Amino acid sequence: MAAHPSETRRLIPYIPREYNTFADASESMENPPTTMSQAQLVNGPHPGRKLPQYLAAMAATLGALAAGAMLGWSSPAEPRLTNGEYGFPVSKDQNAWIGSLTTLGAACVCIPIGILMDKIGRKLAMLLLVLPFTLGWLLIILATNVDMLYAGRFFIGVAGGAFCVTAPTYTSEIAQDDIRGALGSMFQLMITIGILFTYVVGSYVEVYIMSILCLAIPIIFGIVFFFMPETPYFLVNCGKIEEAKKSLIWLRGAEYDSDTELSQIKEKVEESRNNPVSFKQAFSKRSAILAFVICMSLMLFQQFSGINAVIFNVTTIFKSASDAIPEDIATIIIGVVQVVATFLSTLIVDKLGRRVLLLLSAIVMAICDILLGVFFYLKETNGADDETVQSISWLPLASLIIFIAAFSLGFGPIPWLVSGELCTPNIKAFVSSTAGTFNWLLAFVVTRTFVSMQSGLGEGGAFWLFAGFTVVGVVFVFFVIPETKGKSIDEIQNILNRENK
Repeated sequence: MAAHPSETRRLIPYIPREYNTFADASESMENPPTTMSQAQLVNGPHPGRKLPQYLAAMAATLGALAAGAMLGWSSPAEPRLTNGEYGFPVSKDQNAWIGSLTTLGAACVCIPIGILMDKIGRKLAMLLLVLPFTLGWLLIILATNVDMLYAGRFFIGVAGGAFCVTAPTYTSEIAQDDIRGALGSMFQLMITIGILFTYVVGSYVEVYIMSILCLAIPIIFGIVFFFMPETPYFLVNCGKIEEAKKSLIWLRGAEYDSDTELSQIKEKVEESRNNPVSFKQAFSKRSAILAFVICMSLMLFQQFSGINAVIFNVTTIFKSASDAIPEDIATIIIGVVQVVATFLSTLIVDKLGRRVLLLLSAIVMAICDILLGVFFYLKETNGADDETVQSISWLPLASLIIFIAAFSLGFGPIPWLVSGELCTPNIKAFVSSTAGTFNWLLAFVVTRTFVSMQSGLGEGGAFWLFAGFTVVGVVFVFFVIPETKGKSIDEIQNILNRENK
């Protein structure tokens, strides 16, 4: 998330055009579609309005803004809690729990929220998440002891983690294929804006006031998102055809050929009902196994790049690195870079492709982790007043800026997007829930053990460990990950099957 589940995640986007299409490539060739593809609709005389889709996606990803605030809160809050700002003592170990419990809460909810949104709908499931967010922030705002902080962080973790599943699902199901990548990347962008929000606000106000402002975000989301439509796919799946048509008209405009797209969605739903595929049958294909391995591996490399260790502890890292730049200012700079780089990713992900950005991102992150390790090793070995250490006091800020920029361009948003594109609809729900749970559990491990890593390996050794995982990630992406840009689910499955032979 930021890699967080940022990144995070969160979570795995569905692909509405292909949803519930179980035929493999050969079956598709033998039974060509009798209706126009969505690409033909998009390129027709009335291709559909994009602005309503962007507005609906923006409304949905206000939940990601709330999740970003949840993730960024720890960095400015941790030193102030340790200094007794709340009126009760908070130890360094307790602070580690306060920071990491959100990720544990998020890990617990990924599978249940997937079931819930299939039962009651994407929209209602997302609106209900305002409740645990509100409860969590109220516990933090009114905390009189550490246990209330623990409980509050856990509850907002549950809400934030659920948004990381529901918001990308909603966004991908309302999007036309030609803007699927851009809308999918908006989720990560809003997470980074939420992180920046807490970095800025936390630099100037007390933790209590910052928490009140964080509480306002999910409430605003609830008000705005209430007026957005349910996804056409879910409505068709529930037999609400007229409501699905109204949703398509809202999203695409009155002049768009909504009847044809509605017919396509109905065919997909009917096909999935008439030709059910068991879970065991779905995973008997080599392409499904490879897709699952790729999804889990990308989550592993995303989290063990060290991103959440940085996001949760960026203020503390700068405080221990150098006094050249005040840690609050350096933290804000990092947040701004993250937002700008993520926004840039939304513009180029459908142009340069997923694989190129993943490779570039991982290579640069590995170099930055190595440089951070060198700086902290020299500081620990020679002392903070050493001439060499003083001469490279700029290195932590420069390395972290480049690290965050590289992560936000590639390994932040793209693993979620690629994972959704690799999976056929009959395994997508399972893979998305499993990947989300795995990602948040990894985030919990990294954030909870970062202080122990620093103690056991030294600050330099901790970053070198992250660098090692990232280098392995580079090799994995180069040899295993296929390019999915602009490809249909059938084309992607063909590629996966060929790469397994």
